[in-house]
Amino acid sequence: MLGLYEWPFMLELKGSTEQLLLGLIGEEDGIAAQVLKSMGISLQQARIEVEQIIGRSSDSVSVEIPLTPRGKKVLKLAFEETCQFRYKYIDTEHLLLGLIRVNEKVAVRVLEIFGINFDN
Repeated sequence: MLGLYEWPFMLELKGSTEQLLLGLIGEEDGIAAQVLKSMGISLQQARIEVEQIIGRSSDSVSVEIPLTPRGKKVLKLAFEETCQFRYKYIDTEHLLLGLIRVNEKVAVRVLEIFGINFDN
């Protein structure tokens, strides 16, 4: 997933929800990216917001980076979404739904900055 390419831009190299969010936005052919783009969210703008919240790293990534507990929860919730709709695989839209359901501070905060309201 494109999210791996987002790790060098983060202050801490971990598989966090904000990195998953950037990966989903950057996966331009995915439904999640298309939905977020239709809401006015671009990868460049989202990356700027994430960097303002958590900072930026100058380190390069050369190894596989494990997911954080919240990142794992996103995958679990995405799997539940996939099962609920009887899909055969987890796709970007399921990951986006999982990301929203886990309601983690940084990723959700970035989406709220762009005017996405989760109260409805």
